[in-house]
Amino acid sequence: MLETKHISSAQNTLVKKIVLLRDKSKERKKTGLFILEGKRELELAQQGNYDIKTVLYNEKLVTISTLKDNFNLYNNTILIGVTQEVYDKIAYRNTTEGIVAITKAKSHNLSQLKLKTKNPLILVAEAPEKPGNIGALLRTADAANLDAVLIANPKTDLYNPNIIRSSVGCVFTGTIATGTSSELIGYLKNHEIDIYCAALTASKDYSLINYKKPTAIVVGTENSGLSDIWLEQSTQNIIIPMEGHIDSMNVSVSAAILIFEAKRQRKS
Repeated sequence: MLETKHISSAQNTLVKKIVLLRDKSKERKKTGLFILEGKRELELAQQGNYDIKTVLYNEKLVTISTLKDNFNLYNNTILIGVTQEVYDKIAYRNTTEGIVAITKAKSHNLSQLKLKTKNPLILVAEAPEKPGNIGALLRTADAANLDAVLIANPKTDLYNPNIIRSSVGCVFTGTIATGTSSELIGYLKNHEIDIYCAALTASKDYSLINYKKPTAIVVGTENSGLSDIWLEQSTQNIIIPMEGHIDSMNVSVSAAILIFEAKRQRKS
């Protein structure tokens, strides 16, 4: 039987814990837990085999029967009905669907990465800082059904609420690994995966490159680009020719252009 409870006070200890998990990366790392919000996000987390510890639901918007009928919740999942006041305290979206869940984080250590194909197409992002950009990259990777996303020298944890929101839950279903730049380069070299770095110098037009072999497309930050270690180990630097007055685009837009060119080639 699923355990059910009720919380009516915004000063409840669990409510305070949820706010900490939502707002503090340090708390997420210490406890190994994070907060997700929304029906689609809960569905995708279940698809990704995440351990859903507790589901809190706004009693004005969601019923227990709706939860039981629409989500494959395990018997050890605790269901807690909350008042509007409590829900307003724990929710982080302006628009809401009435569901918040405490979920166990997964490890994304590079040593655990297993590629399912011998000819992978991988996206690498070095030191991305903005959660919105990370979420957009994960969403693009999902749209292209990439084999993996590797994040070098991450500046924020993957379970930041803004990453979850901007990825529309793709963070739960994608194959993601993190590590230092040196570790990721070593992994790619050991697996004989070509490294194509998006860069302004010593670059070729991205459309002239053959991406049909095992390929990693590497993007850096919009402000400083890629560090020297990537440029030195690159199979070939690539560039998207700009025809206007600026020399670069948003990193997620650039990544999408490069990824879907590789996808186009692989279908031809």
